[in-house]
Amino acid sequence: MRTALLSFTFLLAGSMAAPAFAHTAAPKKKVTATTKKGKILPMKEYIDQLMAKMTLQEKIGQLNLMVAGDITTGGALDTQVGSDIAQGNMGGVFNIKGLDKIKALQEIAIKNSRLGIPLLVGMDVIHGYETMFPIPLALSCSWDTEAMKKVGEVSAKEASADGINWTFSPMVDIALDARWGRISEGNGEDPYLSGVMGAAMTQGYQGVDMRTEEILRANRIMACLKHFALYGGVESGKEYNTVDMSRVRMMNQYLPPYEAVVKAGVGSVMSSFNLIDYIPATANKWMMTDVLRKQWGFTGFVVTDYASIAEILQHGTAKDIKEASEQALKAGTDMDMCSNAFVKHLAKSIAEGKVSEEDVNIACRRILEAKYKLGLFSDPYRYCNTKRSKSEIYNAENRQAARDVAAETFVLLKNEGNILPLKKEGKIALIGPLADTRNNIAGTWSVAQVPSKYTTIKEAMEHALAGKATLLYAQGSNIWRNQELQQNGECGKPINWGNEAEMKAEALKIAKEADVIVCAMGESAEMSGECGSRTNLEMPDVQRELLAELLKTGKPVVLLNFAGRPTVLTWEKQHVPAIMNVWFGGSEMGDALCDVIFGDKSPSGKLTTSMPKTTGQEPLYYNHQNTGRPVPDDNEKFAKFASNCLDVSNGPLYPFGYGLSYTYFSYSNFRLSSQEAGISNEEATEWQDGKKITASVTVKNNGSRDADEIVQLYIRDMVASISRPVKELKGFQRIHLAVGESKEVSFDITPDMLKFYNADLKHVIEPGDFQIMIGTNSKDVKTMKLNVK
Repeated sequence: MRTALLSFTFLLAGSMAAPAFAHTAAPKKKVTATTKKGKILPMKEYIDQLMAKMTLQEKIGQLNLMVAGDITTGGALDTQVGSDIAQGNMGGVFNIKGLDKIKALQEIAIKNSRLGIPLLVGMDVIHGYETMFPIPLALSCSWDTEAMKKVGEVSAKEASADGINWTFSPMVDIALDARWGRISEGNGEDPYLSGVMGAAMTQGYQGVDMRTEEILRANRIMACLKHFALYGGVESGKEYNTVDMSRVRMMNQYLPPYEAVVKAGVGSVMSSFNLIDYIPATANKWMMTDVLRKQWGFTGFVVTDYASIAEILQHGTAKDIKEASEQALKAGTDMDMCSNAFVKHLAKSIAEGKVSEEDVNIACRRILEAKYKLGLFSDPYRYCNTKRSKSEIYNAENRQAARDVAAETFVLLKNEGNILPLKKEGKIALIGPLADTRNNIAGTWSVAQVPSKYTTIKEAMEHALAGKATLLYAQGSNIWRNQELQQNGECGKPINWGNEAEMKAEALKIAKEADVIVCAMGESAEMSGECGSRTNLEMPDVQRELLAELLKTGKPVVLLNFAGRPTVLTWEKQHVPAIMNVWFGGSEMGDALCDVIFGDKSPSGKLTTSMPKTTGQEPLYYNHQNTGRPVPDDNEKFAKFASNCLDVSNGPLYPFGYGLSYTYFSYSNFRLSSQEAGISNEEATEWQDGKKITASVTVKNNGSRDADEIVQLYIRDMVASISRPVKELKGFQRIHLAVGESKEVSFDITPDMLKFYNADLKHVIEPGDFQIMIGTNSKDVKTMKLNVK
């Protein structure tokens, strides 16, 4: 959803071109959830009372969500948005920043509309507010659910202090193709990991399970699960492209993370742009009602992505916007973002019998319930606290949290000769177009960022080295050789464009003076994200050519690879002695990076995507099915009449779950408490006779530094009624080990871990042999066998 703080004039110019609804002469008395005795009315009782006073048009108005646009606090009522709010034609606004502006709009809703129903105020708070955390793909590489929860908590605290009560996050779309730009916004390729990380972030945002009637605290906001569903499955990795897959694949590989977040109590869900079974998701009743509500028990409301009701026409499944709005409502979509479809057409559709007023009532009630749970009916200004806005945004505590989390996301890919960590001595050359750009360190979808407050990599290194070593700096190159391509990847986050020859000469000059060279290279922030699809995932030529010249100096070289996706680093792996994937680490990235590269902390991040050897391998993922002619080892040489390619072996450059440390871990004493287990039926929730099965391993830190390790559990179903993946992640533990320390790590193997959706879409466990695997990544595992009877 490209809904940053932009003008969107093509839509806003027609904002509420619908006819103004004439209100009945009902009294102006407002309904409040707080009684005269100070008690809060039960949710159903209160909403029943409120809806009894609402006209049909006012109910439809609650289903309308629009961009607020640029307003001034003194003139908000005179704007089109202000007028629409006063007429009861809007249930919420989004992507407006500034407490005074938000309060001005909320005051119109309370004081100028007939019933005083408060607004939802949303924003794309994707990985932070003003304190920016790393991009979501980087966050997933921490494999730290507590860190994810902390990200949600801090983001909610800051956003709610500035008037926001709703975020369009988390995104848990499974992405198997690194060409797709929005892979940066999710948790990678694995459904289990994506689900637990998305659930943790949701818990951080909300603090409560919104399936209950518990009211959120004023420093929490409602989350929105997106993009429902299958958005990451677009063909060829091209934005907004077709999605076409079997329902068996949906249920086993793509839908589990959405279900996990629903079960965590998320308050709202956003529909996706793509087709599902050749029907637009926004109008897909099977997905929006049968799966989401009936199968999973979701009780919140569904909002469209930006203008996706209008886009139904482009898909060719509705003849006009009126029919599209009817399809969306009947499918289970409750709120229309920016199409003006519901508010323009539903009243007429009801009069014609195309939809029922009860359909509108159901959708309206769901939105009013969300407002009740946000506490807006008791205090519509609870998110407009000036004191909080001055003390709780981008403060020292929040910044420290962002710095600590960022340090967990960096993935050390190579460290030949233990170049890292660097010593704070001599001369260090920092070279690259991403070394001194404060606009880009936060990454894509950093809507509320304030780059002027942030510290660049160069500035952080200068501070860390002050009085100890000399830092030499040169930009060295542009991002791209082609200026138009560089501008395509900027999207409001410009990087200096300079003379290529002059910049290279300056870089080579300081490189020859330095003892070690640190290169800050890779993608700019908006080369990934929405509309950031790429056909070539390698480092742009102009940067790689500079890197090659720097290597010729014979000086030790460290590559800090900036990326919003898995990029191709095959040449770099062959030539550069030390490589760290640093993603886009948020507002505190500079200091967090210094913590790691100078050895105050050991890198502990591990990949949540498979890194390809070449773009042609995409889509590439570890949990694939076997073919009828598999290659025994993914990294073997070409085999005729086997499932492989002539020019590149099957395996990734770096596998899912991979990441090095400054220390060394050993795994030993692999054991399974029992090699047999019994089930009573296909839907078994526990083993027969209450048996407990545990897989264990001993992990030891054999190095010279205290550090964290991420121990991973994988399972394979050897024979089943449908083909099953070669392995699937089913558990992980992040542990801390002091030098010389050993720990026993155990995983309870439950029947649920062995279940899958069969050809009839039943969630079953089938008897047979299972491989239980434990290791440091998806490739380096030790295998044990479990027989289920």
